[in-house]
Formats: sequence, structure tokens, C-alpha cells
Amino acid sequence: MNPRYKRVLLKLSGESLMGDNAFGLDPKVLAQYAEDIKSISSLGVEVAVVIGGGNIYRGMNEADTGIERAQGDYMGMLATVINGMAIQSALEKAGVFTRLQSAIKMEAVAEPYIRRRAMRHLEKGRVVIFGAGTGNPYFTTDTAGSLRAIEIKAEVILKGTRVDGIYTADPEKDPTATKYETISYQECIGKNLKVMDMTAFTLCMENNLPIIVFDMNTPGNLRRVVMGDQVGTLVSR
Repeated sequence: MNPRYKRVLLKLSGESLMGDNAFGLDPKVLAQYAEDIKSISSLGVEVAVVIGGGNIYRGMNEADTGIERAQGDYMGMLATVINGMAIQSALEKAGVFTRLQSAIKMEAVAEPYIRRRAMRHLEKGRVVIFGAGTGNPYFTTDTAGSLRAIEIKAEVILKGTRVDGIYTADPEKDPTATKYETISYQECIGKNLKVMDMTAFTLCMENNLPIIVFDMNTPGNLRRVVMGDQVGTLVSR
């Protein structure tokens, strides 16, 4: 049975890399994610990854920190490169060829982001990790994920989270919340469901790029999603 998708962008939050820790990186989570990514790469699926930086630095209130928003956003971008290096190491330990590209030039640790080069890496079977967001302040890593997915012509964004899909309310707070199997972009906006920030979500909607929200912390889920099983929630037109 062949995978449903040939090229995907996997969006991970920085917080997911913490595991049960209060901050930082959990080696067990990194190892599990690496094995899951390896399992779909070995099927011939071309995989790009965007990771947030919230486990290391999250933009804080300027009034509390004295750090202006733009400066704080650049700090967050650097945190995503640290996470990108961590997932790169975990993947290479698992025997997967990778490339880390950064939207902010730092040649000692990463290639500069070049769209055509990224696509060539994917065609050669390498997992490409995109760090430093879009390279601009005031944009989230969700927006970076949407933008990169469109640029590399990914067929779908796979948004790995701690919950197994999109619910009518936060399932961690409301036990009566029910899960959507599929939902349209318009319904998400109308119901104010926080799938992604509005800039990222609008990019996907305007370019008809589907999003699948699923639980990344369950080993094997990523492979099931790629094979076309009913896992998580599909957002599409």
C-alpha cells in the first residue's frame, strides 16, 4: 500500500520537545520523533520539518521584561535553530540524512534557506529542517510552517500536537468537548477554533493547502496519517 502523500511539512511545537520537563529538551521525545519521521521517510515520503521554540524562549510581555517585541521575536527564532539542531542530531543518530536550513544566516551550524536547494534535498530523500521562522519578527512559526509548505509545494501540513485533533472546545479543560473528523477553513474561522494563528491559517486557505491536526506523542501516528488512516482532524476546503 502506497502512502497518500508524497511530500509533507511536519509542524511541531517547541513545547512538545519538553516531554514531562518544565523546559528544555527530553531525549526520549526526540528519539521517538526521529523514529516516527524515519518510518515515513523510509516509505519514500519527502519530509520537511518546522519546529517552534517555546520550550526555550517564548516572547514575553515587553512591560515585564523590558525587551521589545522585535528583539524578543529574534530571540525566539534562535531558539528554533537550537531545536532544529536537536532534531537533526536525533534523526542522524537514527540513520536519516538531514539538512538544517536557517532563515537567519549562521553558516557554522546551518545552510541559508534557499527554496530550490531545499526542494533538491527533498528529492534526494533528505529530511529538511527549517529553522529561524520566516527570518522576520511579528510572524509565528505556524506562519513559517505554512509559508515553507507552500514554497516547497508540500501536499499537506501535518500539525503534531498533544491532542488527537480539533475539538469543539479545549478537551483538557472541557470533558464534554467533541472532536471533528473533518472541518472546513470557514468553519474554523466562524467557530474561532485556534488551529493556527490567523496569518498562517489564511495562507493555507488561500492556497488550498490542507492541514491535519493529530497527536504526535503517540508512536506510529505519523505513519498512519501519511498512509491515509483516519487520524486526527482534516482541515480543508
